[in-house]
Amino acid sequence: MSCLALNASYEPLMIVPSRRAIRLVLDRKAEVLEADAHRSFRSVREHHPCPVVIRLVRYVHVPRRFRRQVTNTFLFARDGYACQYCQRHKRELRNREFLTRDHILPISRGGDNSWENVVTACSSCNHRKGNRLPQEAGLRLLSRPVEPNHVQLVWAVRRVTPIQAKYIGMFFGEDAVPLEIGGRAPYQLRRRGGVRRV
Repeated sequence: MSCLALNASYEPLMIVPSRRAIRLVLDRKAEVLEADAHRSFRSVREHHPCPVVIRLVRYVHVPRRFRRQVTNTFLFARDGYACQYCQRHKRELRNREFLTRDHILPISRGGDNSWENVVTACSSCNHRKGNRLPQEAGLRLLSRPVEPNHVQLVWAVRRVTPIQAKYIGMFFGEDAVPLEIGGRAPYQLRRRGGVRRV
């Protein structure tokens, strides 16, 4: 079980293991806002419910100028785990197909590894495109890639409970977190930092 750690200002900071969260609470560095009544930490003399959301007692400065590097995990999350040429989701790919990173302007032709130059592509479309521009290969990008909103990107690749999502939503807005319901996320990231319902 994991626990959402909030700054003193209620800004979501990170997901921490429950053991780390209970240690912060016992050291009086954090307070429990939400706990799981069905799970607990016990010692000889004490009994503490398992924290789900904690708030730090003292404010921690977080640098604002932060640019997230392009990794496949974040790239696939930004593109909703779908090919940006044929729009097939990773669940729709056949046996030997998989998601890949495609450089719109190939690196061999002067392209770089920036958010604006990379998209998620299925292995078939990436192979078809090869070392060419999409237009030269007869492919068309369904949308223009942009650098995603850092907050939504970070929380899109983490599994959070509805209680944790409530606290993240209170700070960043209701649709900042895509919740998993029944194994499927009802929201996908949109290019300009918003979300769209599926």
